[in-house]
Amino acid sequence: MNKAITDGLQLMPPVFADGLNVWSSGDGTPGSDLYSGSPNAALVPADADFGGCLEVLKTESTQKLRYTGQTPLLPGCYLQITARVKAISGNFPTVRVAGWAGDASGANVSGVIQIGPARTLDTYGEVVEISAIVGVGSRGGVNMVWGPAAIYGHFGIDLVGANGGVVRVDDIEITDITGVFLRDLLGLVDVRDYGAIGNGVTDDSAAFEAADAAANGRRVMVSQGVYHLAGDVTIDSPVTFVGTVTMPDDKVLVLAKDYDLPSYSAAFGDDTLGFKKAFQALLNNAAHESLDLGGRKINLTEPLDMQAAVSNRNTYATRRLIRNGQFEAQDGPGWDTTVTTSQATYDPGDAYRLSNVVNVANISDGALVTGIGVGREVYVRSRNIAQQQLTLSAPLFDAAGSQVFSFTRFRYLLDFGGFQQLSLFSMTDIEFQCRDRASGILLADSGIVFQLRDCFISRPKDRGITSKGSGCQGMHIDRCQFLSAEDALEVPQRVSIGFNTNANDVKVRNNRATRLRHFGVLGGSNNQILGNHFFQGDGVANGVRTAGLVIASGYCSTVISGNYIDNCFVEWTNEYDPTPDHTSGFSFSAFTMTDNVCLASNVAPWFSYLVVKPHGAGHFLNGVSVQGNRFRCTQVNIDRVERVDTSFADLDFSRFKDVTFAANSYNQVNAQVKSPLRVQHTENTASDTWMIDPDGEMPFGGRCRGVDAVVVNGDLRNAGNVKVFAAPSVFVERGPNSTQAELRWADDYSGAVTVIMRCDT
Repeated sequence: MNKAITDGLQLMPPVFADGLNVWSSGDGTPGSDLYSGSPNAALVPADADFGGCLEVLKTESTQKLRYTGQTPLLPGCYLQITARVKAISGNFPTVRVAGWAGDASGANVSGVIQIGPARTLDTYGEVVEISAIVGVGSRGGVNMVWGPAAIYGHFGIDLVGANGGVVRVDDIEITDITGVFLRDLLGLVDVRDYGAIGNGVTDDSAAFEAADAAANGRRVMVSQGVYHLAGDVTIDSPVTFVGTVTMPDDKVLVLAKDYDLPSYSAAFGDDTLGFKKAFQALLNNAAHESLDLGGRKINLTEPLDMQAAVSNRNTYATRRLIRNGQFEAQDGPGWDTTVTTSQATYDPGDAYRLSNVVNVANISDGALVTGIGVGREVYVRSRNIAQQQLTLSAPLFDAAGSQVFSFTRFRYLLDFGGFQQLSLFSMTDIEFQCRDRASGILLADSGIVFQLRDCFISRPKDRGITSKGSGCQGMHIDRCQFLSAEDALEVPQRVSIGFNTNANDVKVRNNRATRLRHFGVLGGSNNQILGNHFFQGDGVANGVRTAGLVIASGYCSTVISGNYIDNCFVEWTNEYDPTPDHTSGFSFSAFTMTDNVCLASNVAPWFSYLVVKPHGAGHFLNGVSVQGNRFRCTQVNIDRVERVDTSFADLDFSRFKDVTFAANSYNQVNAQVKSPLRVQHTENTASDTWMIDPDGEMPFGGRCRGVDAVVVNGDLRNAGNVKVFAAPSVFVERGPNSTQAELRWADDYSGAVTVIMRCDT
C-alpha cells in the first residue's frame, strides 16, 4: 500500500534547489523563521556526492531544519523520513530526523516522540544516512508514534551538540512505507519468511512450526505454493491457506484455532481429503470435541473408510461430534454392491459362527448373510481366514448343517466398520444424500452410545444405518428423517431398511421414515421406540404391507409408545434366538405397546398391526401390555389388529401370562379384542350350564384362561320363572378351542350376566 500512488498524496518536500523559502529554522509552523536569506545557509549547486544540496553552519544548540508544508499523516499509514548528510568543517554535530506533530486545530500534539534516532558525525566528507519512521500505531520499527490525534507533520532534521560546524544536507525524502508493516497491520506471518519452500517436495514442517511460534497471536499465512509436510504439524495460531499442503496419510495436521472443514479443505485443496484429515485430527487431538463441516457438501465417488483415515487407531472412546454438513454420493463404480456365494457349516451349539467357509478370504467383513434358516439383517462381524470361520452378528434360527450362503456387501457413505470399538460418537445436523447409489452409515464392530441427531438419510440404496456387531449398544437415533428411494415401488418390491440393531438399550425417538421395507429391525432388548412416524403404504387396492418394526428376539423388554404407525405393523419374532424351540425361560415377553396412532388404508382384510411370528414350538406370551392405542382403518374393514403368523409355529395359548389388552380404540376393525374382556351373555332358556363365548375378541384368538368376575344383570329365574339368588361355579378353557368359559348353576336358570374373562393367568 502506498498512499502517494493510491490516493495521490503529496509526501515529498521540494528540493532545496527550488528555493529555501519553504524551509524553516524553527518548527516549520506558520510564522517561523525561514532559511531564505539566512547568513548561515546557502545552496550548493554541484556537490560531488549530492548534486544540489543545502550547506548549513550550526549556530544554535539545536539547529532545526523543517519543511513548512503540512505532510499528511493518515491512520494506517507509516512514513519514512530520510536525509543524507556529511560534515565539511568545524565541530562534528549529532544529526537526527525530527518533526512537529500537528492536530486538527493546528496545535502541537504534546506527549508524543518527535525526534528520531541520533548519530554523531566523526569524519569530514563521509556521507551518512539517517532515517526515522513516523505513524499512528505502535509497531516494531516505528520511531515516532504519534497516535490518532496527529493528522500532519512538519518534517526535517536537527543538528545538536557543539556549534561552529559546517554540514551539507542532501534533499530530504519522505516516503510511504506502509507496505513494510502490511503483515503486522493484517496480523499475518508468512510461512515463506520462515524458510518454507512450497515446491511440493521439500519438507516444510519446521518452517510451518517456526512461523506459528513467531505469530504470537497473529494469523499465519500459507502463501501460494504446494507445501509438503512430512511429519505431524500443529498450528496453534489462526491460519489462512492460499497455497495447499500435502502430507503422508499417517501424519496429522492440527489447526487448533481454525478447526473446521472449510479450513482443512483449503489446506488440502479438496473437500474429501480435507474431511479425512480433519477427522484424523479429531481423534488425535484432545483440544477438539467436534468437527464443524461449515455447511459444506462433500461429494463422494466411493465409500469413506473412516478407520483408514485414522490408521493409528482402531478403538476410540472419548466423546466426539461431527455436525453441520452434507455427504453426497456421486456416480461411480465405488458404490457397486458385491455378492459372494460360499458353502459353510452352521452348528446351533456355536450360534454366532460359520465354519468350514469355502474361499473365506473372498467374503467381505460387514456383508449381509442370506440363506435357508437365516433371519433378517444378519451380518458378517469378523473373519478368521486361517481357520476358515466367520463370526456373525446374530444366531441363525434353522440353518443347522452345511449349505451355500450368499454374502452381500453394501457400500456406505461413511464406513466405520474398520473400528474394533468406537464409543460416544455423535453426528448431528447432517444430510446423508445417498441418491439411490449408496447406503448411509456402517457402525463399528463394538461401542456404546453412537448418536445420530437431526440428520437426514435420504434415498438410501440398501440401508440407512447398519450394525454388523455391537456398535449399536445404547445407540440414540433422534429427530432424524429416513427418506426412501423406493416411494414409487409397490410394497413387496421394496428392499431398503432404515436401521438395524443387535445390542441392547437402543433409543429411537421422534424420527420420520417414508416407504422403506422396514423402518427398523431390532435384535437386542431394553429398547425404547418413542414418538416416531413411519409409513409404508402404496396405492394398490387390498395391498399387502411390510413390518415397520421387526422385533427379532423373544425376550425383548421393549417399549413402543407414542408412535404414528402408518400403513405398516409391528412384527415380533424370535428369529435371533439361538434355540427357537421353547423349553424354558421367558418366551415372548416384556413387550409394551402403548398410546400409538395406528392407521392403514386400502389394505387386505387380514392385515394386523401387531403380528407375533414364533420360530419353534411351545412359545407363549409373558408380560405383554397393549394399551391406549388408536387402531383405525379406512376404505376397508380388517379382521383384527393382532394375529399370529403360523408360518413356522403357533403360540401355546395354554401358557399365556400377564397379557393385557385394554383401553384401545377401534375403527373399522371387526374383532375388538380385550383382556380382561367384558362379555355380556343372556340365557333365555333355563339351563344349569351356560357357555360364555368371547366371539373371537380374546387377544390372538386366545383361550379363556381365567374369569375375574361374574355379575348377574337383573333377575335370575328358575324354570318356574321364580326369582332366585344364586352364584355359579366357573370353569375355564371350555369349548372346541378352549376359548369359552362355563358357568354351572345349582339348578336350571335363565337370565343375563356380565363375565370378565382373561386370556392369561
